[in-house]
Amino acid sequence: MTADAYKRQAAAAALDFVRPGMHVGLGSGSTSAIFVELLAERVRAGLDVVGVASSEATRRDAVRLGIPLTTLDDVPMLDLTVDGADEIAPDLSLIKGGGGALLYEKIVAAASARMIVVADDSKWVAVLGRFPLPIEVVAFGLAATRRAIDAAAEAVGAGGPTALRRARDGQPFVTDGGHLIIDAALGRIEKPKALADRLSAIPGVVEHGLFIDLAHAAVIAGPDGVRIVERG
Repeated sequence: MTADAYKRQAAAAALDFVRPGMHVGLGSGSTSAIFVELLAERVRAGLDVVGVASSEATRRDAVRLGIPLTTLDDVPMLDLTVDGADEIAPDLSLIKGGGGALLYEKIVAAASARMIVVADDSKWVAVLGRFPLPIEVVAFGLAATRRAIDAAAEAVGAGGPTALRRARDGQPFVTDGGHLIIDAALGRIEKPKALADRLSAIPGVVEHGLFIDLAHAAVIAGPDGVRIVERG
């Protein structure tokens, strides 16, 4: 089976966490898009749920597919968020933000009673860091912020090259929130909590793609089937 087939298996299994009447955070990325598609099928069959989108792309998909939406301004606490990840460690710490929606994804996840991560088994890693860590930053003082990011990574033994993310046209990638993204190719992040704390303390950093203590369970699909990993 292909990776896309495993993503579909994981997304389908995550539907079991959804109950009628829930307010559900809708993640971003390829696996989340499959979940939104499958959830919409349930909605058209009569399932009563309301979603909160974590990106403009997800919002457009939900509207097109007929999932009713609200916002965190109107519903500040969600029952559940289902989202993908770029990497998942055994303690369910994550790297997210490959699609550029990390800030809104983290806001939605933090506002949820439970976060379920869906992925194919290629995203399961022993140690985070093989996937470059996205760090959302403001444009002002970019060079100074980048130097501070380099120093923060070096301080926890996770130094590596950083690069400003570019869009397909070669211009700097701009997030839904109007910010830029620096991708840090760190290789191995042995101390993700320590790095997360240091990055959060940098004034020019809006948010980073380390999701610590946010995911409650992961639904992982691969050649051996679907498995559910609970945190703690």
